[in-house]
Amino acid sequence: MTQAAKTILVVDDDAELSDGIKIMLEHKGHQVIQARDGKQARELVDRIHPDLVILDMMMPRMGGYPVLEHYKDRKDAPPFIMITANEGARHKAYAELLGVVDYIRKPFPMERLIEAVERGLSQGPPKA
Repeated sequence: MTQAAKTILVVDDDAELSDGIKIMLEHKGHQVIQARDGKQARELVDRIHPDLVILDMMMPRMGGYPVLEHYKDRKDAPPFIMITANEGARHKAYAELLGVVDYIRKPFPMERLIEAVERGLSQGPPKA
């Protein structure tokens, strides 16, 4: 059946997409917090310790890569799913090197994101 509600941080400067993801995840029983850029995302990750972060690659102020770089070697880092409109294979390889649990190119079907979220949440807390 479904697992206990988790806290998920959605980080995207596209309000329409972010709101759509929020509605879909709340319908699945999760608590969703939103950020519009990487700077705000880092503040929220450190303050609320979400169970999972869905992170856009390209945003104003601070994009997704500096966020991933910041948490790369931290044992308390949540799992990250990167979403992006970027087609480059090097970008995907770098995101995977930084530890993302999934890399999803926009536009994507919501079912694809739900599968990635469930997989990311099932990994449990970071291993020490």
